[in-house]
Amino acid sequence: MIEKIKNHKILQIVKYLQSCLQGKESAIVLSLIALFSKGHLLIEDFPGLGKTSLAIALSRVLSLSFGRVQCTNDLLPTDITGLSIYNRQKGEFEFKPGPIFNNIVLVDEINRATPKTQSALLEAMAEEQVTVDGKTYKLPKPFFVIATQNPIEIYGTFPLPESQLDRFTMKISIGYPKREAETEIIKKGSLREELYKLQSFVEKEEILKIQEEIREKIYISEKVIQYILDFVEETRKDNKILLGLSTRAGLAISCAAKTYAYFRGRDYVIPEDVKEMIPYIVPHRIILKDESLSKQEVIKSILDSISVPPLK
Repeated sequence: MIEKIKNHKILQIVKYLQSCLQGKESAIVLSLIALFSKGHLLIEDFPGLGKTSLAIALSRVLSLSFGRVQCTNDLLPTDITGLSIYNRQKGEFEFKPGPIFNNIVLVDEINRATPKTQSALLEAMAEEQVTVDGKTYKLPKPFFVIATQNPIEIYGTFPLPESQLDRFTMKISIGYPKREAETEIIKKGSLREELYKLQSFVEKEEILKIQEEIREKIYISEKVIQYILDFVEETRKDNKILLGLSTRAGLAISCAAKTYAYFRGRDYVIPEDVKEMIPYIVPHRIILKDESLSKQEVIKSILDSISVPPLK
């Protein structure tokens, strides 16, 4: 995926992150696509593969504040959003913001939190605001949630409901690094402290500017929009799928495709951009009638069944 990036600034960021995050090239690119699409990211993978390191490195390189929530069964919604505390000297309640009031928020092992606590993230992710004691507080911009979960742990976990899964633009896995990369990691040891010293490549204002440029200046034709809608509609009709895609999913595909086109140095979206983003945007949003089937294979069969619009 990195070999297709032609935008000079984005390529600089990716290569710099590559130098300190061995073996995570694809995860770096996909994380940046989710961020610049104004979306959120769910990483489902085993412990110890660098999910936290990825979040910290992104925050440093992009000049963004970083907050972390370690989810447990006894975590309360106010542990995420913050709460009002009475100030005796002033004789009034003061709001003490929680970790959600950062640009990048790592929600570690999100499925260990109770449904009530998980729901505290819904408003933040959808509206970029939180409401505490009847008062609404705006979150900083950009705002990017990276949530993680372990795919094989079941005891003491609460599966994310479809409504919350749909809030994540992408779901990815980092995977085990190649042997050469893992050799370098073991040679150098833990570099967690070094990540906090990483050089900043862009300022916050530039990130916001790029986000708006992608939204306003990257052209997506009517034919490509209809191609996305054809795919969305087929997921609702397919007899192997119990729950098809929502309108929000179609919007996520469109936004990610526009961002990917920008990364590739174009000011317009082509069908290939859509096809390359779908495997990361769709699987966590659909439910199959037969769980023994492969979601990726079902998605591929739908893509193969719909006609690709011509570039002109």
